[in-house]
Amino acid sequence: MATFQVVVSDPNSGRTAQLEVDGQDANRFVGRELGDEVEGRAVGLDGATLELTGGSDDAGRPLREDVAGPNLEEVLLTGGVGYNPTRDGERKRVTVRGREISDAVAQINVKVTDAENADLDAFFGDEEGEE
Repeated sequence: MATFQVVVSDPNSGRTAQLEVDGQDANRFVGRELGDEVEGRAVGLDGATLELTGGSDDAGRPLREDVAGPNLEEVLLTGGVGYNPTRDGERKRVTVRGREISDAVAQINVKVTDAENADLDAFFGDEEGEE
């Protein structure tokens, strides 16, 4: 059974919340790809829509939107997710994971896209009080 750390962000207010999702709620993410939308009920945010924006696997390798499937691939990068070149023209072969969410993924990043019926203040307010 899959278990994920899900980082939920609200781009309008800049607030974030991190929580662990397992069981039936985690299954809502498996098989989805970056850019897909998921119901907010999976993270306890009823009435909201979440968009998958990124993530990483258990070894820290990032999910990359231009690599299909859930498998590891070695790609030649000139920049972007997974590689930050230090000089112009620098390239590097980097191992990254594809854009599909699988059991090997440890963290998923999502953003709130539609929250008309959701109570964002209560959801993010609880996280701010713990710090």
